[in-house]
Amino acid sequence: MEKRPIREFLSAGPLLFDGAMGTYARTVEGYPSGPVERACLTAPDKVLLIHRAYLRAGCRAIKTNTFAGHVGQAARDREDQAALACAAAQIALRAAGEDAYVFGDIGPAPEDTSPEEAYLALADLLIDAGVTHFLFETLPSFSGIPAAAAHIRSRLPGALILVSFAVNPDGISRGGESLRALMAAAADCPDIDGAGLNCVCGAQHIRQLLSSLPPFPKYLSAMPNAGYPRVQDRRIFYDSDPEYYAEQLALCRSAGASILGGCCGTTPEYMRRAAAHLMNHVEALSAPARAAAPAQTEADSLILRKLRRGKKPVLVELDPPRSADPAAFLSGAEELYRAGADAITVADCPIGRASMDASVLAAKLKREYGIEVLPHMTCRDRNINATKALLLALSMEGVRNILAVTGDPVPREDRDNVKGVFQFNSRVLTKLVRSLTEQGDVKPFFLCAALNVNARNFEAELNKARLKEECGTDAFLTQPILSPRAAENLRAARRALKGFLFPGLFPVVSYKNARYLQSEVAGMDVDGEILAAYQGLDRAQGEEMARKLCRQAAQAVWDDADGFYIMTPFLRVALVKEILADLQSLAAEGRKA
Repeated sequence: MEKRPIREFLSAGPLLFDGAMGTYARTVEGYPSGPVERACLTAPDKVLLIHRAYLRAGCRAIKTNTFAGHVGQAARDREDQAALACAAAQIALRAAGEDAYVFGDIGPAPEDTSPEEAYLALADLLIDAGVTHFLFETLPSFSGIPAAAAHIRSRLPGALILVSFAVNPDGISRGGESLRALMAAAADCPDIDGAGLNCVCGAQHIRQLLSSLPPFPKYLSAMPNAGYPRVQDRRIFYDSDPEYYAEQLALCRSAGASILGGCCGTTPEYMRRAAAHLMNHVEALSAPARAAAPAQTEADSLILRKLRRGKKPVLVELDPPRSADPAAFLSGAEELYRAGADAITVADCPIGRASMDASVLAAKLKREYGIEVLPHMTCRDRNINATKALLLALSMEGVRNILAVTGDPVPREDRDNVKGVFQFNSRVLTKLVRSLTEQGDVKPFFLCAALNVNARNFEAELNKARLKEECGTDAFLTQPILSPRAAENLRAARRALKGFLFPGLFPVVSYKNARYLQSEVAGMDVDGEILAAYQGLDRAQGEEMARKLCRQAAQAVWDDADGFYIMTPFLRVALVKEILADLQSLAAEGRKA
């Protein structure tokens, strides 16, 4: 007997998917080691056994064993991928027969590959092998999905195409994106039929996340983990109660999910109990009212206010102290703010060496001195959890500006004792900040990023900047303008980017300082004429030259600058105050030179 069309099935009740192929396979006697997907080629009988176990448990949809079937993951090359995808499809279709639906299972694209290309390649192979429905699962972002879904729709107009995102209990993906934003993207994509959550969270947290969403206009799915794992003898185990899991999955049904299933740790026993609950119409009390999306407002930033008035704010950077004594830093910041700096920016452990925390210092300046601040936040020393905690605290303290940077690497001589974290980059950090804002967890921030106008391949730098803008960057602070090429690159950035531009000014104070910057500091490019200009100068003459060159640099880029970003060398506050006065003079003149 021919299966009912899948949409007709869904109109009559929930569709129950299978559980975890990967974790369950490790408990099956004789299942080969290595990527579980490769068993489609080396032990197809074991894969078939698992599919049938889930079907006997009451599942009416199974996934092909192709979650990591991308080239560079379970597949060695294109030819190997084709063989693996074909075998996986044949095994699943054989197991399902006329009793169940088969979905092509596609997991996240490998890092450093094009998601669109990876998804299209695997989808085409599965379609060629007879698969008619698709599930893109455990996704950290929506990148590549619209093109892949449109392509599948062009080949299979009747396909049911589902996407499933992986977020933590706070509703944030490892790509720094919020569940609300991801689900909104899925709702707006015409070729996506349904969306929801799988992996990372247990059933209760997934139910809570689904209940927090505004009404979703398409099929809603929930495929939780079997609770949370424990590690024993370097192995991961899930040992939560299957009955509790089934009860919570039924509550996901009450929260609106019509497509249900299991992820990591779920076995046929979990799904058997889930099927029993669903068949007996075990419905929980009405789901909580869905929360309204928080109102979106612009950052309450003094920097942004001045930009909106057509003024050119001046940001001044001070390096934080490397001891527990902040006296010189605090007095310098206060003096510069009184002299006309619109905000004090605080570097986050510059050049990878430990110093007083930039966010704590910024909060102190804001709270005790009333100074507008822009702390730098690097991705080098914190994971995403610690970064979120810091963002929550900054929002509480009234800090409304952030410079998101990936961060300098730890110096080579320190690497035996200090390890950089680098769990994510500045783009993901920017998306994380935007996601927390969308969820109402933090007040909006004025988000800045770095732009290296001294990059040898500046077109590549511009491409990175465009990606940062797509993630939510409002403005760019540049490396110092110390050469004609840097000024020209800033003009190119003005043409290419939408965000505000703050060209960097660095007062080089001596010939020794110039040579050090040119040779030892990443992102610096000191013009040869500037190097020569400092030869033989004493301290006073060096500072006078620094002031002159900063004024010339500001004049050169005045028409392309929305503001300026001065870096203070060696805590020379008096020198920077003179440069601030020069910028104020240029602004009063109201002209380039």
